[in-house]
Amino acid sequence: MAAVVAGHEDLAKAEVLVCDLDGVLYRGNRSIPGAGEALEALERGGVELLFVTNNATKTTLEAADTITSRTGYAAAESQVITSGLAAARWLRAAGVDVVFAVGEPGMSRTLEREGIALAAEPGEAEAVLVGLDRQITYRRIADAMRAVLGGATLYATNEDASFPAADGLLPGAGAIVSAVERATGVTPIVCGKPHEPVRRLIREYAGERRVAVVGDRPETDLALGLAEGWPTILVLTGVTGAAWEVPDELTPTVVAQSITGVPALLGRR
Repeated sequence: MAAVVAGHEDLAKAEVLVCDLDGVLYRGNRSIPGAGEALEALERGGVELLFVTNNATKTTLEAADTITSRTGYAAAESQVITSGLAAARWLRAAGVDVVFAVGEPGMSRTLEREGIALAAEPGEAEAVLVGLDRQITYRRIADAMRAVLGGATLYATNEDASFPAADGLLPGAGAIVSAVERATGVTPIVCGKPHEPVRRLIREYAGERRVAVVGDRPETDLALGLAEGWPTILVLTGVTGAAWEVPDELTPTVVAQSITGVPALLGRR
């Protein structure tokens, strides 16, 4: 990996910090030590925190509650964007009314809150949305396949192959998405990081303010920042354990051991 540019001047100008969750603030049920204090220091320093996660298993309110319970930082629902929300907004903008959902209840609740109905049968669906489902069955994959082959458009919350848990990595939504994609031969429209649906929501939130991105996964978090021209901070508490693991084309602006180093990088201690 090419050398990082420590102390890049754009970081000190950041007004909004796009912050990943899993692997940055916590791993599974365990908080990253000092995460809550780091978030509070950033907020005291005038940085607005926007939590953006590819995890669609929770609603934005549930995700905010998780941040609060695991770190002690009082996160508000308005500070959270999930890939499920990005998908729901994108589907709604595309005029989709009925979706066959392959995912956990939080994803389904997000769709319903955005005015999208859930298809009970594959033949009712205008689109199929696939996310992480830790209770996935062969029948559910088969039904998604039938819906897509019947003409429904295939969407995915994200393509993350894995996600960090307290005891190591676990299969992510991408593993399930790949099964449906392979079975149908159809490439999904992906809504989470680093793709346009979630980037559009971030741009709407940030407006003209300067943005920086912190995350643990190069192909999502760093790629998101690169696509928008925003400086990036890689932390080594999640799926990436060392800076040399990052491909040259996704080189971050700077590497920090954990979220605790971020306030100093942004000039807020």
